Amino acid sequence: MKHFLTGTAAAALMSLAGLAQAADLKMSHVRPQDTTIDKELRAFAAQVDEATGGDVSINIFPASALGDYTTVQERVSVGAIDMATQPAAAAADRRMQISSFPYLANTWAEARAIYGPDGPVRNVMADLYAKQDITMLAAYPVYFGGIALNTDAVNPGDPSQSNGIKVRVPGIKSFQLTGEALGYIPSPIPFSEAFTAIQTGVVDGVIGSGAEGYYASFRDVTKTYVPANTHFEVWYMIISNGSLAELDAEDQEALKAAAADFEAQRWTVAEKEQGDWEQRLADDLGAKVVELSDDELAAMAAKVRNDVWPVVLEDVGAEWGQGILDQIGK
Repeated sequence: MKHFLTGTAAAALMSLAGLAQAADLKMSHVRPQDTTIDKELRAFAAQVDEATGGDVSINIFPASALGDYTTVQERVSVGAIDMATQPAAAAADRRMQISSFPYLANTWAEARAIYGPDGPVRNVMADLYAKQDITMLAAYPVYFGGIALNTDAVNPGDPSQSNGIKVRVPGIKSFQLTGEALGYIPSPIPFSEAFTAIQTGVVDGVIGSGAEGYYASFRDVTKTYVPANTHFEVWYMIISNGSLAELDAEDQEALKAAAADFEAQRWTVAEKEQGDWEQRLADDLGAKVVELSDDELAAMAAKVRNDVWPVVLEDVGAEWGQGILDQIGK
């Protein structure tokens, strides 16, 4: 009888231990349901579920349902939200502006060397997240940024002239200064108010996203798209250190392996997808996609690097920021 009770107690303890290891994680992202990132994250969640034998379940919350990305990053930092895949919030640390530094990369190959595995920006972003009690699991390349207008473009390839067009920019110094350097009149407006601002004529367009983002959120107010390559948009898959620590070692490794696969797959499709979305702006919406020459893109990049980089470097810490640019060879 004694052995029976001992065996029963052991079985009960093993059952409880199994329950304790199971994790139900919440993952936030910024795009609507059924968009590319939403589908990719759901596939990632399924892979994690299978790899962990059901120990780790990831529930996806699209369209900033858990809060805007700045709020979400703060909540991931304190463990109130488990995970997110989204832009870095510079409000938490101004140095995170390095992730959206304008005209840092010229090509997709350069972008991968800078933001991909072991890239200088990717490594420093992992360190900055770590200071907020957050672990970066993957980088998610999105696109090179452009400019969406609800009007015709004016001298879109000539940054030496002011075009008189007022555009919404994120409340981040690098975007504001870039808009100015390219001849626009920047107006910092929260993302949640940007569509209405364009619709009502408060501004005539928006800087800060790319073709896919404009199609998802500004399709009804985009008449012209200027693929100016303003910045390279990369999001990060992050997890609260507390949430990660609650997983056993085997499940942690499975999660990290799935995140690495998620990122690797993304780098294989992102460049083509950018072109596809630009084509959809033209085909589905009838928007004019401006063709810029290599010389025009080079002139825009040179103007921004000359006018904007010194100011943003001071904002993030000149010595710190220049050290990263030196690693990139800029």
